[in-house]
Amino acid sequence: MTTLEGIVLKERTVGEQDKFIDVLTKEKGLIEISVKGARKINGKSASSTQLFAYSKICFNENKGRFHLNSAEPIHIFYGLRNSLTAISLASYFADILRFSTVSLTDSGNVLRLFLNTLHFLENGLRSETMLKAVFELRLMAETGFMPDIICCRSCGSFEPEKIYFSLKDYCFRCCECSASDENSICLTISELTAIRHIVLADFNRLFNFRLSDESMCRLAGFSELYILSQLERKFNTLDFYKSLNGK
Repeated sequence: MTTLEGIVLKERTVGEQDKFIDVLTKEKGLIEISVKGARKINGKSASSTQLFAYSKICFNENKGRFHLNSAEPIHIFYGLRNSLTAISLASYFADILRFSTVSLTDSGNVLRLFLNTLHFLENGLRSETMLKAVFELRLMAETGFMPDIICCRSCGSFEPEKIYFSLKDYCFRCCECSASDENSICLTISELTAIRHIVLADFNRLFNFRLSDESMCRLAGFSELYILSQLERKFNTLDFYKSLNGK
């Protein structure tokens, strides 16, 4: 029998009473657990195995499959349900995690990133625009897809006045070295500094930076294009979230 802490990223019902849950854990990465009797009104595992529940989960393994024995909630993130945009954004984050962490075995930093992001989102401590950009870029850095953000790849300039990021080469070039095209995104030095902070800062400082509203929107646009190009797929949850914001 194994006991781990993890957060539920998805629920799938099976029959009338049972379900499967996808759980992100530090030690085993993303695992699927069978939950018997989950849909019973008085089911003991009901709250601990619902979407976005961060719980201590005890389970058995049989022939490579995991079966829930018991679960105890640590934090439910119930406050996300008070805002349609917040719960939709969290669902998008969960979809990204389910797709990008399949092969990870040590997911400690990714789990911490998700929990911290949900904390700020649930309590309205940071804007959704900022949280979306931070989560997308830091997740890519933690899973081995960090953008080349140190300097212009061609001339080595560290702080050019204007920067272009190539979605083809996944690197920055200064205005003098870049041939602007449809695969390039223009960013300011303050936005580049924010990107460097997001992918390199310690977790205790990760959410501590400021940008103007205009720059934050450009940063979020960049982070979205970057993660979608790296993962090479679209997410319906992202489309729904953007529809709520009229985008």
